[in-house]
Amino acid sequence: MTLDPFYPIFDSADWIARMLPLGMKLVQLRVKDRPEPEVAREIARAKRLCAEAGCVLVVNDYWKLAIEEGCDWLHLGQEDLDTADLGAIRKAGLKLGVSSHDEAELERALDTQPDYVALGPVYPTILKQMRFGPQGLEKLGEWKRRIGALPLVGIGGISLERAPGVFEAGADIVAAVTDITLNADPEGRLKAWVAATRGRLSPAS
Repeated sequence: MTLDPFYPIFDSADWIARMLPLGMKLVQLRVKDRPEPEVAREIARAKRLCAEAGCVLVVNDYWKLAIEEGCDWLHLGQEDLDTADLGAIRKAGLKLGVSSHDEAELERALDTQPDYVALGPVYPTILKQMRFGPQGLEKLGEWKRRIGALPLVGIGGISLERAPGVFEAGADIVAAVTDITLNADPEGRLKAWVAATRGRLSPAS
């Protein structure tokens, strides 16, 4: 299969419902600091909405709920790997994306036999406090040379204007969060992302 090169990330099924009609084909649901029953409902709703729209849904962090809800894709950060049951995840047939920030984390990510690897933050980000500073475009190129055909996701501080440089540096897929959610016209911004990236498909194992 192929993954769309544009990878928006939202914190609720409401956001996903709002943006699906505009043409996105890959999205991550990243819900934080909410009771698990609420997260389960968010995942179930997002899964139904994405299935109806032909969009790939990636669930962040909640691997048990992703298995219970019959999801297809999961994204884990390095901290998530400490407690995740990779055997159960693979047995359930989930495809896996893993975050990385430095050489040790890349090696750990590759040990999980992921279906994509993410590197970030590429640029300074306001989304969350990070232990790591901006990794830059040069490191994207290094990572891509290391991982070969495995899809590489660039994330962190990426705007529509910065996206071409991120692709040129080696990313197969570019993730966007606040460039859309904090934009005065989120729908218009997402449409512009779709128009700018459509046709640039990325292989997925």
